[in-house]
Formats: sequence, C-alpha cells, structure tokens
Amino acid sequence: MYRNVRATLSLGAVVCALAATAAHGQEMGRASEDVVAAEMARFDAIGLMDAPVTTSWASEDPPDSLYRLARQELNRGNYRRAGQLFRQLRTQYQNSAYTAETYYWEAFALYRTGEVEDLREGIRLLDSQSRRYPNAETRRSGAAEELRVQIDGFLAQRGDAAAAESVTERALGDQNACPEEEDDVRVMALNALLNMDAERAMPILQSVLERRDACSVRLRRKAVWLISQKRSDQSRTALLDVVRNDPDREVREQAVFWLSQVRGEETVAALDSILMESTDEAIQEKAIFALSNHRSARAGDIIRRYAERTDVPVNLREKAIFWLGQRRGEENQEYLRELYTRVGSETLKEKIIFAVSQQRSDAAGQWLLEIALDAGEPVQLRKSALFWAGQQRIIPVGDLGRLYETISDREMQEQVIFVLSQRKESEAVDALMEIARTEQEPALQKKAIFWLGQSKDPRVPEFLLDLINRN
Repeated sequence: MYRNVRATLSLGAVVCALAATAAHGQEMGRASEDVVAAEMARFDAIGLMDAPVTTSWASEDPPDSLYRLARQELNRGNYRRAGQLFRQLRTQYQNSAYTAETYYWEAFALYRTGEVEDLREGIRLLDSQSRRYPNAETRRSGAAEELRVQIDGFLAQRGDAAAAESVTERALGDQNACPEEEDDVRVMALNALLNMDAERAMPILQSVLERRDACSVRLRRKAVWLISQKRSDQSRTALLDVVRNDPDREVREQAVFWLSQVRGEETVAALDSILMESTDEAIQEKAIFALSNHRSARAGDIIRRYAERTDVPVNLREKAIFWLGQRRGEENQEYLRELYTRVGSETLKEKIIFAVSQQRSDAAGQWLLEIALDAGEPVQLRKSALFWAGQQRIIPVGDLGRLYETISDREMQEQVIFVLSQRKESEAVDALMEIARTEQEPALQKKAIFWLGQSKDPRVPEFLLDLINRN
C-alpha cells in the first residue's frame, strides 16, 4: 500500500516496541492551545460556592460533559461521587482547560463530606494545585486559599497539630490587614443584595464602588459581579465607570469581563471603546474576550477589524484570532482563511490554523489539508495544519494514509505518522502497521514501530511478534 519494497527491520526497535505494548505504555499527552476561557469560573469562585449552578466555560473541550456531570453531582449533594468525577477528569484529560480547577472542586467535595481523611486529602489537593497551577482561577480569586483556611479550621478542631499551626500562622501573619470578621460580615451583606431589586440594590453597590480605602478592594470586586447580575440600564454605566476609574487592576478586569454579560448594543460600543482606547493590555485582552462572548454581530466585526490591525500588539491580535475561532459560523471560517493569505507573521498564521481547526467542518478540514500539502508553505505551518486537523478529527484516517503515500518530504512523513498515532480509530493502527511492514526508509519505519508500541490495540503484540519472526 505504502511502499512496494519491504526494508530490513530494526529488530531492536520491534522488541522495544513490543515491551512497551506489553506494559501498555504511556499515552502521549496531546498538544493543545492554551485556552484562556476559564473566566467564567469566577462565578463559582467569588463566594457563592453552594449555589446550584453547573457553569462551564469551555464547551468545545472534550471533557466538558464530564465537568458538567461532576458539578451536577456536587450540587445534588453527592459529594463523594462528585469528587471521583473531578479526579477522573483530571486523570484522563491532563491538558484540559478544566484540569487546573478540578483540584479545587475535588477538595471542595471532600470538604463537604466532613470526614477527617477526606479533609486531609483536600489539603493535599489544594497544595498540588498551588504547585502545579498557581495561576488557576480559583487560586487567583482567593477561593482556594479560603477553602484551605476552612479545612484547616475543621482539622484544628479535631486535634490536628499541623492544621492548628497553619491557622495560627495565618491569624498572626499580617497585623495590618483589614479585620477579617468585619470583612466577612460586609461580604455577606453584599451577597444579600443579590435577591433585592435593582432599584434598591444599585445605590448601595455604587456607594461601595466609590470607596478607595485598602479594605474595600475585596468588596468592590464583589460589587462588580453583583452589578452585572442586575442587568439594568445602570449596570452598563456603572461597570464602564469602574473600568475607567477604579485604582485596582483586578477590579477593572472583572468589570470588563462582566460587561460581556450585559446585553445590548450599548455594551458592545462600551467594549469597543475600551479595546481601542485603553493602554492596558490586560484590560484590552479582557475586552476581546468579552466581545467574543457577546451575541451581537457587531461584536464579531470589531474583533475581526482588530485582528487585521498592524499597529497593535501581536499578542492581542493572536487573542482576537483565537476567539474568532471559537465563534461558530461560515462567516468567521471564510474570514480566517482569507486573513491567512494577508498576514506575514508565521506566528499569526499558526494561530489562524488553530482557530480554523476549531470549526470542525469539512471545509475547515479541506483547507487544512491544502495547507499541509502546499510545498510553498513553511514546513512548521504545514505540520501544524496537519496536527490540528488530526486532533479535531476533521481529516479522515483514509486521507491521512493517502497523504503519506503522496508526499516525499521527510518531516511531513514523520508528522503523518505522529498524527496517526494520536488517532483512536482502528484504521489508524492499520495504517501504522502497513507503514511498519512496507516502509523502505528505516528511520520512518522505526517511528511507526515506536508508536505502535504505545498503542493498546490488542492486535499490536501479535503484529510485532510477527515482525520479529520474519527477521
């Protein structure tokens, strides 16, 4: 099928591959775009941990349904089952946009069981999150640290010396900090405003936003979220004022994010002005994200215009391209494919390739395949197009096999082998076995054998033994 002449096999490579198969190998981690859409986790991390919600923020992420199921079990009070599901998600999808947050939510589920060993496991999970994902949303928002304090408090009451020492250190850590009890009372009072009508709640919230003392920062952050939930004409004005005037960067960033939840063309105009007028890249990035979540057609037009600008930071253009890829529709597909022909930066082109792959359509697959076959394109871009098309399953395995037959570029052949190794279909294993059996180039044959060794397909051990016996 692939080559008519069978090359001399590397017996060592086959034996190594067979050993790896016998041990079931280790599945290769799949490369993925660093999806930054975890903004929606703020809803769950700003104090309403018991609210019956199933918020998810990366609906195109493969484990999204598993995350939703885990959250449903948590909301139903099935804490041990919820913890198991969060752990399963983390184990099976190590590169998911949800992975960093599963440590927190599993710890929270274990905390709700009240069992001492579960509480201690919760501490270990939070410590692991702190080491591995220090920028996780639940850590940046302070929710993880608050949960850690709560668990330590329960353990200290049960005679755990280490927990008691941790609680004491926190209590004595900063003598100049705002009074903790007073702060908690004020936060609870703000939470009560959620159930009040906007006419009565808004004046109170706006008075909170006007405060500038150091102890009010946490309150202003809470007030920003509460204002966004009121969905009144005053909400947009208040949030925009925060973006322009609040001295705390995180308060400003949260205001931009929550503007995306306030519907209406006036909101789009406000976000447009923030994106175009702000000199703070973090704020501009939040504005791009907010616009991408707005249903207005004008919001999409604004992002597309920004992606074309050559007088703005490249990293922000990359963000615009990424979020365009998350907006469904043929219009965005056509725009991204056309934009690819006009940008000179390989970095931007690679972002466009990824963005197009997120559309998961036949047209997207065909375009990516054309890029992969275009000898005039840089090899790295061709490899990227092939990889993402393979990851999103928008190129059939049969097309990958035919592609291997038609190309002569060594790097691209290696990439086809790698992409085949990442596919789960049995046809992909068939293709790799055919390459291992007939490829006359030893290095390529060796790579096919290596990836077969990582496969859990039950046919592979017998195939590798057959290769050994033929030598």
